[in-house]
Amino acid sequence: MVLASRSPARLATLKAAGVRPDVLVSGVDEERVLSDAATRFGDLDPVDAVLILAQAKAEDVASTLESGEHEMLAVEGDEIVVGCDSMLEIDGEIYGKPAGPDEARERWRAMRGGRGVLHTGHWIVDLRDDESGGTGATIGSTSSTTIWFADLDDEEIDAYVATGEPLEVAGAFTIDGLGGPYVERIEGDHHGVVGLSLPLLRELLAEIGIPWRALRAA
Repeated sequence: MVLASRSPARLATLKAAGVRPDVLVSGVDEERVLSDAATRFGDLDPVDAVLILAQAKAEDVASTLESGEHEMLAVEGDEIVVGCDSMLEIDGEIYGKPAGPDEARERWRAMRGGRGVLHTGHWIVDLRDDESGGTGATIGSTSSTTIWFADLDDEEIDAYVATGEPLEVAGAFTIDGLGGPYVERIEGDHHGVVGLSLPLLRELLAEIGIPWRALRAA
C-alpha cells in the first residue's frame, strides 16, 4: 500500500492496525482542484469536497508511480494507493487547516461549547496487475463524525494554540494528541476524526477483492 498523505496521524493509524505503507505525498493544488470542481458542479457539499480532494491526491500519486518519475517507489504489480482529506464543518461552513495562530484562536472561540462534523474523504486506486488480481478501480467514500467540543476559556485556547498543534491539522484540533482533552464526545468513527477511517477503508478494499487480513499480514 502507498499512502498519499504526509499526515503522521494517518500513518500511525495504519501502523497501529498492522499495515506498513510506503508514503508518497501528492503535488496537488487543493484550491485549484476545488475551484475547478465548483466550476463543473456548482457549490460543493463538504462531503463531496473532501472526496474530490482525496481522489485528486490518490490519482496524482498513482500517476507518478505509473510514470516511474519517483526514484524511491515504482509500481511492482501489487500496489494500492490511498488518498485522504479532512475538513471540519460548523454551521454549514467548511474549515481546513488554520492559516495562522490568530485564525486558530478565532476558530476555537467559534467551536467551544458547540459541535461540528469532521468529514474525511477516502480514495483508493488499484494499480495491481492482472496476476495480482488488479481491477483498475478508482473508488472512494466519505466518513463523517459529529464532535462535541469542551467550553474552553480564552486562556485555555491561547495555551493550546501556543503548542502549534492546531496549525497542523484540519479543524484546528486533534482527538489523539494535545487536543484530546477538549473533545467531550463524538458520534461516529473515532479513526475518521484522526484522519483515516479504518472500517471505511476496509470496506473499500473489500470492493476490489482485498481482505484486510491480507494487508495486515504483508
